[in-house]
Order: sequence, then structure tokens, then C-alpha cells
Amino acid sequence: MLVTVAACLALLAAPPAAHADTTDQKFLAALEEQGIIDQSSAGHAIESAHYVCARLDTGETPMAVMQDVLASSSLPEFHTGFFVAQSIYSYCPRHKDEIPPR
Repeated sequence: MLVTVAACLALLAAPPAAHADTTDQKFLAALEEQGIIDQSSAGHAIESAHYVCARLDTGETPMAVMQDVLASSSLPEFHTGFFVAQSIYSYCPRHKDEIPPR
């Protein structure tokens, strides 16, 4: 399972859509494109993404954060990996080098 999680984190960090003009819009567009959220959950998704970054800032690994998101949300593993990776690329790119390679 850890290999799958690592692959999800590495593979799913696609750059956000180019047509969006703010970080939040780009982040939400990437999640919507994957079918992860709709507009009604946009605020919660942004808040959760900032929480991902805050946890990484305390020294937790992306894998540990992803496992916690997986356990505490209804997202399947693939979407959880995408969410954490996209959170990193959108809001805390200083942690992008911590994403495990494929």
C-alpha cells in the first residue's frame, strides 16, 4: 500500500489549470478536474490544504499526512494522494522535494 500511496503522491501532482487566475482557483480547478470536490466543498478543501502545509511545516512527511487524510476523509487512496500533492504544489511548494519519487 505504501508503494501505491507514494506513486499517487508523485504521479498526481499535475500543475493546476492555466486558465485560473488565483492560487485558490487553480487548486480548486485541479481538484474538480479529478472529481474530488464540487463548489459546495471548495472552502473546506482550501482550509484542509492549508492544514496539510501546516502539518508539513511541523516536520511530518507527506506520506504521514496522506495516511491521516485517508483515515479521516471519505476520499479513496488515489484522490487522497492527489489532494495532498496538489496542496503542496499550490500552497507550500517549499515541501515539493519531500514528495516521494515514483
